[in-house]
Amino acid sequence: MKKRIFRGASYIILALSLPAIGWGLKEDVEFTTEPVTIQEQVIKPTNTAEEIPTAAEVFEKHLTDLYDEVDLDDSSLSYDVFKKAVTGFYNFQNTGLTASDKQILSIVDFSKPSTEKRLWVIDLDKKKVLFHSLVAHGRGSGDNWATNFSNTPNSHQSSLGFYITSHTYIGKHGLSLKLDGMDAGYNTNALNRAIVVHGADYVSDSFVRTHGRLGRSHGCPALPNELNEAIINTIKGKTALFINGPKNKTFSSNYLDEKIAAELLFSKAVMKQASL
Repeated sequence: MKKRIFRGASYIILALSLPAIGWGLKEDVEFTTEPVTIQEQVIKPTNTAEEIPTAAEVFEKHLTDLYDEVDLDDSSLSYDVFKKAVTGFYNFQNTGLTASDKQILSIVDFSKPSTEKRLWVIDLDKKKVLFHSLVAHGRGSGDNWATNFSNTPNSHQSSLGFYITSHTYIGKHGLSLKLDGMDAGYNTNALNRAIVVHGADYVSDSFVRTHGRLGRSHGCPALPNELNEAIINTIKGKTALFINGPKNKTFSSNYLDEKIAAELLFSKAVMKQASL
C-alpha cells in the first residue's frame, strides 16, 4: 500500500484526544485540574507559537488516514474522488437524509473507461471495500468512455452527482434499486427517468473481451448479474451514492460543503469521547 503523507500544523491532543480520527498524544503534555473549555480539552498546542488546527485540517487528516486504512490507492480510487464522496456522505448524515445506522458509501468514477472496475462500495465504519466492480454507463454518454451527461428524459445518458438509495423492486432486469437524485440540474430526474441500479448481461469481462468495452444502459449504473443482488442488498435503504465524471465536466453540489462535513465529524468525535 502506498501511504499518503499529510503535511500541516503540529497536532497535539490531550485526554479527549479524538482517537476515532487517529490523532496522537505527545508524552510531554502536561495535564491540569483547572477548568478549561471544550475546545481546550480537545485540541491544545504545545506552546503559544503553534497554531490550533482548523476544522478543515482535522477533516483532511481524517480523510487521508481513512484512505490509507481502506487501501483505496491499491484499488485505483482517486483520493480527490474519495474526498468528494465522503464530504457528501457527511453532509447527508448531518441533514438526516441517510440512515444513521449505515456507514455505507458507494462511489462510481466515470472518469475511468468501462473496461476498468469503477464502482466501489465501502463500509466506512469497518474501513473495508465490500465490492469493487465493473459498472456500465448510458449509451448516450459514450462508448468505452463516458463523456456526456444529462438530467433530461430519453437522453439515455448517465447523470453525475449524489444520490440516496431507495427501495427495491422486481423489474425487467430482475432485482432493481431506485435512486433519488439530490443535485438540481444534474440528476433530480432520476426517478422519472427510471435511473436505477440493476444487473445486465452486458456488464461482464466476457463482453469486454468480445467488444472492447462494456455494453451500455439507458442511463442506469448497471452491474454484473452475479453481483447485482449482493450489492443492492448492501446499499439499499438510504445510503449515499456518488457518481463522478471526467475532470473537464463542470459539477457543483450543495453537498460538497467541507465545513459542514468537518464540523459534524469533529462533534461526533467529541461526543464519543464524552461517553467513554
